[in-house]
Amino acid sequence: MQVWAVANQKGGVGKTTTVVTMAGLLAEVGYSVLLVDLDPHGSLTSYFGYDPDELERSVYDLFDSDEPLDREMVRSLIVPTSHDRISMVPAATSLATLERKAVGQEGLGLQVAKALRQVQADYDFVLIDSPPVLGVLMVNALAAAHHLLVPVQTEFLAMKGLERMVRTIRMINRARRRELRYTIIPTFYDRRTQASVNSLRELHHRYPGEISSAVVPTDTKLRNASIAGVVPSELDSSSRGVHAYARLLRSLLESSKQEAS
Repeated sequence: MQVWAVANQKGGVGKTTTVVTMAGLLAEVGYSVLLVDLDPHGSLTSYFGYDPDELERSVYDLFDSDEPLDREMVRSLIVPTSHDRISMVPAATSLATLERKAVGQEGLGLQVAKALRQVQADYDFVLIDSPPVLGVLMVNALAAAHHLLVPVQTEFLAMKGLERMVRTIRMINRARRRELRYTIIPTFYDRRTQASVNSLRELHHRYPGEISSAVVPTDTKLRNASIAGVVPSELDSSSRGVHAYARLLRSLLESSKQEAS
């Protein structure tokens, strides 16, 4: 089972879109996929029609439950989505209180990694949607991940957020036995604007070894898929956004094969 986390310390850069689109493409080629929503805003959860305010069971239970963290408990948190090969551990708004509760408690940074080990035989891939804040939830995502995907909107302020994210990755890697590799994904690219063109050029200059050759354009069909509650490739497999993510996926799968060999 491969675990990919999607994270950036800036909101609005396309994290949830990246999770959903990549999950749909993985499912379409036959992989079973589990999504984990660690963002208190619950955008991924809402995408598939669940209300983070109404759920009785959610990912929050991994951090605040008297139940043993075993296979049965973890599976009880998993819900179906609109795609039969994609399941999800939804978020709850109560996640927003976790930082305060985590003060003084040790070991909470590994709860997601421990939980995923319980169901590793059930899924080929896990994709984690992370909050845009460095705290116990993002630490859980990074600790569980085999690879990190960092969507970056091609504009100036997003570049500043990327700098903070890269510093966080370096900090996390000092505590890991195996280096966490990451791929930067340029998003919301509009070649008609000088801001997008300059930002993409700057990304290639600063991070030549980490930036993806796949550039995700601004594409209203990605937004339309979220309104419909389906993965983008199911709504329109020929859209420019889906094609960009498909190119990214091919690159990641090839890299995974090379690492395994």
